[in-house]
Amino acid sequence: MKKVVIDTNIVISAAISPYGNPAKILDMVLDREIQMYYCDGIMNEYINVLSRPRLKIPANIQLNIIKGLTRVGICINQSVSTFPLPDESDRIFCDTAKDSGAVLITGNTKHFPTESFIMTPSDFVAMLQNE
Repeated sequence: MKKVVIDTNIVISAAISPYGNPAKILDMVLDREIQMYYCDGIMNEYINVLSRPRLKIPANIQLNIIKGLTRVGICINQSVSTFPLPDESDRIFCDTAKDSGAVLITGNTKHFPTESFIMTPSDFVAMLQNE
């Protein structure tokens, strides 16, 4: 089973629109077709960003996403790396992916180093279709 760490922008995109690759990936996680890994910091970020009023994500959708991800995901205590990142707040995603041997799925690849385990949603879905 593929292991993934999902950047917050993927969760938000899936919450806003049930169509597209972010929603497909979230559905695959919730259906246990792929295994999601997270740490407490990642889950806290999901909660904080999903609840931002300007996003207008209904409370029931926020709750369903968080409940679903905590039910099916595996929470780990990630190590903390020291290599430079353009956006320090993204470190927890990169470190969690490295520690769990997972693919990091993000719509903001420019925030991360160029690594084979960091993919866009479309690249990840295409990889699954080619297997």
